[in-house]
Amino acid sequence: MKLATFNINNINSRLENLLAWLAKAKPDVVCLQELKTRDTQFPLTRLANAGYGAAWKGEPTWNGVAILARGSEPVLTRDALPGDDADRQARYIEAAVDGVVVACLYAPNGNPRPGPKFDYKLAWHERFAAHAGELLDTGLPVVLAGDFNIVPEPRDIYATRSYDDNALVQPESRAAFAALIEQGWTDALRKVLPKQEKLYTFWDYRRNRWPRDAGLRLDHILLSKKLARKLKAAGIDREMRGGENPSDHAPVWVELG
Repeated sequence: MKLATFNINNINSRLENLLAWLAKAKPDVVCLQELKTRDTQFPLTRLANAGYGAAWKGEPTWNGVAILARGSEPVLTRDALPGDDADRQARYIEAAVDGVVVACLYAPNGNPRPGPKFDYKLAWHERFAAHAGELLDTGLPVVLAGDFNIVPEPRDIYATRSYDDNALVQPESRAAFAALIEQGWTDALRKVLPKQEKLYTFWDYRRNRWPRDAGLRLDHILLSKKLARKLKAAGIDREMRGGENPSDHAPVWVELG
């Protein structure tokens, strides 16, 4: 199984990019974030013509998540993160694909901080960690994939002071990611490429950051113990960031034996 995560940053505006990447990379499962579309505007027919079934949760203007499966239909198990019935933001979806529980997330950015958006980010990650622990306890093969909006370590961001006050790099944010690792999840990219310093997945559109390779690692694939034992390869399709009308993120992928 080849599984990928891709913050597409508006699926309808970048549908041609997505379809071209699907045809070239041929992932079996894809977690998408920032659909930025209503449920009724999701491009189901175009994806089906490309050979992918889909489960999705849309939201106009912001957010939105989806799980694609090549040659099959994902079996939806959840389309909201538990723990807060008042939270209506489309940031989490979960489905079974070929015997694997796939959890796709688009975590809150948290800026500006301090303030309610940062508080929401930390509370959301607390809920996510609680649910992730429950998934891990099932003993099933589970993957957590998406835009976590956390830079786990200092080496996961280019040399700069401009992000010092940013929610993405704060100790509280990094502690939330570390807590998942402590639960027993495996950070697939770092497992396969432990010594590679630059594993960037996001380059802001502003200030010439892509040409300067001024990136951050925000997109992660975490594997349960059963899947971690099957991990064969992992990587980042950086070239997608340099194409025409690109997302500001690049796809991250793993191959499982």
